[in-house]
Amino acid sequence: MSEFLLELHRNGAYLKVIAVDPVSGEEVSTVGPASDPQAVKRLAVQKLKNRLEALKPPPLNKGRGGIIC
Repeated sequence: MSEFLLELHRNGAYLKVIAVDPVSGEEVSTVGPASDPQAVKRLAVQKLKNRLEALKPPPLNKGRGGIIC
């Protein structure tokens, strides 16, 4: 999970960044000022990392209250 694809679209004073995870195909987009493209890129990557973390399945057993067969 160390590589992401970034697609940038400038529309006047705004910049839209689309971040894509090539493994899962999950994508997110962020819009911000075109005057600070690095900040918009960072935000898109962080948003994608958060999305991927949220999609992880919860652990089956948290170490307490398990069923013993």
